[in-house]
Amino acid sequence: MNITRASFFHRLPAQWGMKRQVAGLDSRRAFHRMDDSMIEISNEVTQALKNNEPIVALESTIITHGMPYPVNLETALKVERTVREKGAVPATIGIIKGRVHVGLNPDQLELLASLKEPCLKTSRRDFPYVFSKKLNGGTTVSGTMLVASKVGIPIFVTGGIGGVHRGAQETFDISADLTELGRTPVAVVSSGVKSILDIGKTLEYLETQGVCVATLGPGTEFPAFFTPFSGFQSPYRLETTAEAARLIQQCLAFNSGSGLLIAVPIPESSQADGEAIERAIGSALTLADQRNIRGRDVTPFVLSQVNLLTSGASLTATIDRVDFAHFDHFISSSPKSFILLPLKRGISDMALIEHNAAIGASIAVDLAHLQRTSGISTGNSFQTPPPPSKSKDDCPTV
Repeated sequence: MNITRASFFHRLPAQWGMKRQVAGLDSRRAFHRMDDSMIEISNEVTQALKNNEPIVALESTIITHGMPYPVNLETALKVERTVREKGAVPATIGIIKGRVHVGLNPDQLELLASLKEPCLKTSRRDFPYVFSKKLNGGTTVSGTMLVASKVGIPIFVTGGIGGVHRGAQETFDISADLTELGRTPVAVVSSGVKSILDIGKTLEYLETQGVCVATLGPGTEFPAFFTPFSGFQSPYRLETTAEAARLIQQCLAFNSGSGLLIAVPIPESSQADGEAIERAIGSALTLADQRNIRGRDVTPFVLSQVNLLTSGASLTATIDRVDFAHFDHFISSSPKSFILLPLKRGISDMALIEHNAAIGASIAVDLAHLQRTSGISTGNSFQTPPPPSKSKDDCPTV
């Protein structure tokens, strides 16, 4: 499916007082003449979009920069299966040879996972470079949100988002994920942010960006990735996936332009393991303070210490088949990729991302049901579409 037809899901607001032509020059001008060849949507995702079926967007940085091979591939495939089992269509987003693919097939997942070709971690700022060089890219939270919004997928599931780094008052190290949430109307389902970050400042920054944050769980505690307890509270609480779907529906219908963050605590069965990791992070942060390590040096130092402190731990999923020579290179070359970071001989957060995928898929199913019963679209402008009329090229005009 090319992007011209995908833009059916990107109707311009009626209040702009112009004819909303989906295909052709009007649409191209509205979207800054984006080249049709930039985005390719799989047949499965295309049909799901046309039929208003539930879809869950998934990132690819987890595959390219978040886990060593082959655990990354196994996790990606398992997460997609989880989404399907809950009744939704998975749409893993990645870049191959300078072209965005929405709904990667198994061969494409293998290509990105094996890193047989150079692959760039791709956030919003990186797309022009990756396109111009025709590179492969793993889309970050920010990058995946941007693409999901362009093709009309309102829900995106990940492990955890980036945030405000400790010492940001000196380094200004603030994840692009936060600004993306402030300007891209996509609901992100994640387990909060990691305690290696400054969670309090992250929540303050999200408030400044106009992002609605809600915990889906028994309380308002904002989760800290590996643990449900961060010491900080979300502004709102949701009890069910149906409530989450209604929140998304109303947010998109109002068309504020900003996204949503739905924080999902780690599964109870994995909390003990998560707490062990949190203790290691706490110890590493204390040591960093004692050694007067500041600014951008904090993150790689803490990661290396956590790796030492947790090696040999018996956690939920072991990764005995990992090529640890590859893993050591991965650690040294990607010191900041702690989202979904498996540690030697046993630490993996597969359970966490699979849990989030199941929750996100259930929300997508509930949202699709609401769309069918209420008639509210979740396209780019989130306007209720009038009945389409057929044009000569069989592409709907509205």
